[in-house]
Amino acid sequence: MAKLVLTAQFVTVNAQNLQSFCRKAEVAVDVDEKETTVFTSAGWKEHIGGLKAGEIALEFLQDFDAAALDSIMWPLLGLVVPFEVRATQAARSTSNPAYTGSVLVNAWNPLQGSVGDLAEVSVTYPTSGAVNRLTA
Repeated sequence: MAKLVLTAQFVTVNAQNLQSFCRKAEVAVDVDEKETTVFTSAGWKEHIGGLKAGEIALEFLQDFDAAALDSIMWPLLGLVVPFEVRATQAARSTSNPAYTGSVLVNAWNPLQGSVGDLAEVSVTYPTSGAVNRLTA
């Protein structure tokens, strides 16, 4: 099994390449657990999967320059936009799948931190609709 150290993830939001600002990207998906236990379940709980959901979590180094991070993200507040995240910047492949879909940009924290801190922005956006795993 190949080992991988994340050194150059591919990250786009609304077709904007954000790799030069992004220092952490996470994609998480889950499915609701619905209990279906009945009297004939022999004393064991039974479950099936329900609705699926996802989210992306991103950590950026803030940049207020013209056409930089803040000016890219600020207008997206309240919109559902496409995203794509890959483990590396290489093309999509079976060993470098892309996770794609749409997210609701439901928050933007342009300023956070204390004296002496890096200007960072951490956000978590819920997906809207399916999250896809693409290899081509």
